[in-house]
Amino acid sequence: MNGSVLFLFMLGAIGYLAKNNSLMVAAGFLLLLKFTGLDAKVFPYLSSKGINLGVTVITIAVLVPIANGAIGFKELGEAIKSPYAWIALASGIAVALMAKGGLSLLATDPHITTALVFGTILAVALFKGVAVGPLVGAGIAYLCMQVYNFIK
Repeated sequence: MNGSVLFLFMLGAIGYLAKNNSLMVAAGFLLLLKFTGLDAKVFPYLSSKGINLGVTVITIAVLVPIANGAIGFKELGEAIKSPYAWIALASGIAVALMAKGGLSLLATDPHITTALVFGTILAVALFKGVAVGPLVGAGIAYLCMQVYNFIK
């Protein structure tokens, strides 16, 4: 059994012990691709387009309340009267801009991906985090690196 298969089994077991379905499904899906031989065709696609695919799925989930009529212009008008809505708006802008920097960091410095993925796995498995971490983590790392380079 090669190292990547063993690592994926270990991640699946961690997901099981931590009761984290997302981690179990992800590890199981990747193992299934490896065992069926589809990994050679699917992994390059997932590697290059997976983050965009994931962001699209998350965006769809976030937009469902608008699509089903639970959130409309009335609710939007009421929300902008709340200071929390303005904080959420600013946070959304900040995270999106950080993630943009994170994408460029992952493209230019791929070895950072290992630390980001490991941090995400730890957060998902041990702290019931959500696996959007590599992109957001890369954005935060990018911002911190820019601050570090500015101070240095």
